[in-house]
Amino acid sequence: MAYDSQATKERIIGAAVAEFAEHGVSGARVDRIALHAAANKRAIYDYFGDKEKLFAAVLEQQMTDLAQAVPPGDDDLAAYAQRLFDYHRCHPEALRLLMWEALQFGDRSVPGQDVRTQHYDDKVRATQAPGTEGDPRTRLFLTLALVGWSLSMPQLRHMILGPDHSLDDLRTSLVDAVRALPGGPTPGPKPLTSDQ
Repeated sequence: MAYDSQATKERIIGAAVAEFAEHGVSGARVDRIALHAAANKRAIYDYFGDKEKLFAAVLEQQMTDLAQAVPPGDDDLAAYAQRLFDYHRCHPEALRLLMWEALQFGDRSVPGQDVRTQHYDDKVRATQAPGTEGDPRTRLFLTLALVGWSLSMPQLRHMILGPDHSLDDLRTSLVDAVRALPGGPTPGPKPLTSDQ
């Protein structure tokens, strides 16, 4: 059977996602990635270069998957937050990799920054609906922060909201919070109630 380099690369990326999500760049071990990918270390270095470049390839693939699964659309920001929350709930490794990236790079440029910035620019444009005020970039950033922090800090969720506060409860509260962000859609007239 012929050697399939594409299949090997995919196995390496898959194993590296789990390794980097668990240990970050500094703690990840190429030996473990090679073992779980059923590949040799030499193939990893040949295909990806050093460990930091492999991390960049993993993160690029994860962010591409995320952008395709939760694309910028013409829906409101609360609906986007809900879809993003659901995606991260099913794919926790994506948020973990973003947190490791923040620890690794801090304020420095990150791999694939230009492409990722373009994705966020597209989302900002998609959420600039008529009737909105304020800075759409700030609203988007705060929305991402609400989603990410809510899911990446389960210990705080338990301590503050209580151990019985489910992720479904949190999802509902998150959508309400995004709708209440300053500069959101201008509310229309209040509907009349039966006592008016």
